[in-house]
Amino acid sequence: MDFEFTDEQLELRDVARTVLASACPSSVVRGIYEGTGDGDALWQTLRELDWPGLGISVDHGGVGLGLIEVGVIVEELGRAVAPTPYLATVTQFVPMLRAAGSALRLDEIASGSVTGTLAVAERGRWSIDAVTATARRLDGGEGWVLNGTKSHVLDGTTADELAVVARSVDGDGIGVFLVPGSAVRAEPMRVMDPTMPLATVVLEEAAVSADRVLLSPGDPGAADAVERALHEATTALSLSTVASCRAIFEATVRYATEREQFGKPIGSFQAVKHRLADCYLAVERAAALAYFAALTIAEDDHRRAIATAMAKAAAGDCQRLLTRDGLQLHGGIGFTWEHDLHFLLKRAVTGELLFGPSSFHRARLAVLLGLEPAA
Repeated sequence: MDFEFTDEQLELRDVARTVLASACPSSVVRGIYEGTGDGDALWQTLRELDWPGLGISVDHGGVGLGLIEVGVIVEELGRAVAPTPYLATVTQFVPMLRAAGSALRLDEIASGSVTGTLAVAERGRWSIDAVTATARRLDGGEGWVLNGTKSHVLDGTTADELAVVARSVDGDGIGVFLVPGSAVRAEPMRVMDPTMPLATVVLEEAAVSADRVLLSPGDPGAADAVERALHEATTALSLSTVASCRAIFEATVRYATEREQFGKPIGSFQAVKHRLADCYLAVERAAALAYFAALTIAEDDHRRAIATAMAKAAAGDCQRLLTRDGLQLHGGIGFTWEHDLHFLLKRAVTGELLFGPSSFHRARLAVLLGLEPAA
């Protein structure tokens, strides 16, 4: 594995940062919070740059790059707290299609004209074993009917397509079904970060035709395919969370060099230096683990499950330290609505909770390493 960015990847990062500085200033984010704006113009900019198709093959209208390049974009979106359907569509929905060996709607996704999301969690639990939504085969075997409730579905109220994980009522195991957003009842959840809107998706006799079944219950590779898609989605979310934490760190360093107390910048005091050093190490450690996980996925390394769990656990640890110290070191101004810091704090906290917090992934890691028996 090569842990250094190529010149092309570094150029992509620089371009993304420059574009987002112009297309997604804090005023765009504030408009989302205050209900006076939306991210439509930003999404159109991303479409014009072909970013939705970055990880999709050229055969399906994409750019043909990999998860590392997608991760570079995800990081910059996390730094900017960008309100777009990129995370749900590119890092959750597309990986599920890829893992299922399906090309349904990929051309439209690559162009950005269609968005999607992954509906797997139930009652806030992200394990396949927790799936209780049911799939019932229609008489004649020409389709399926889905019933159940999915929670914490990112962009669940706006996505054009949902990849829904459900369990056969006949005991054949899980399957994955492509369901139009118009065929479900999506109820917005109350969230702390409106730039990452979540929904509870209710399936009530939702009909799925045979040609929209991504993986049939009973397919021996269905569970593994869902796990592989979850690895990619979880790793991308780790990268996004750590990027928000890095932006918190950089903002805190700037504030510490500008804010004076007793005639000196507070950043010159040893106690503050120590806390900033701890924050820097947490960010670098979590970023390294997140990119290691991305590399294991990109190279289909057998350590991908372990690396993903380590990355998400580290991202959660990083989030807790950076949101605490970043807020405290900003002093009173960090608590104000007018300051932009709270956008980053809320994005980081939300990122840690989705797809399982640190405790979930530590427990998972213990099982993967053989330290604890599987539940």
